[in-house]
Amino acid sequence: MDDRFAAWAARARVPLGFAWGAAFLVFSQPTVWLLEVGGGVALAGVLIRAYSAGYLEKGRKLAMAGPYRYARNPLYLGSFFIGAGFALAGGAWALGISFLLLFLLIYGTVMRREEDFLRRQFGEDFNRYARAVPLFLPVFFRRSNPANPEERFRWELYRKNHEHEAALGFAAGVVFLALKIWLR
Repeated sequence: MDDRFAAWAARARVPLGFAWGAAFLVFSQPTVWLLEVGGGVALAGVLIRAYSAGYLEKGRKLAMAGPYRYARNPLYLGSFFIGAGFALAGGAWALGISFLLLFLLIYGTVMRREEDFLRRQFGEDFNRYARAVPLFLPVFFRRSNPANPEERFRWELYRKNHEHEAALGFAAGVVFLALKIWLR
């Protein structure tokens, strides 16, 4: 991985997400059915992110419990569902294709960059974890699991990780699409 591109991708992911959101505002053509289906997919992403955030102590501890037992990047998996759901709800193929390309290019790179950081910070603990748990797509039926079964979801981590912002963004997106349908 080119370190300069990876550093750029890490910095650009949020501004590019806002740019995609602006394009979404302009080009979306929702229908009630698309909003129901896409909104459900996006809501699943919000719930995945919320559940994941309650186990994440960024920079302090290697998250291996909760959803991190099944995938090393459940927050990004949740983000994928949110973006895909809104792309579907928006009813424009160009939105879906652009989201998929943006996600693969930016988040694929960011995940690998973060893996390098975690490998340096947690060493062999991370290597064992990475061998046992897939990067992105979860595997639910796995016997070996390095997680501590005593760890539980913690609301204070959810709040500390500002995950309520994803829920607010979801609500704003749904309201926007509903207004766009209603005003047609």
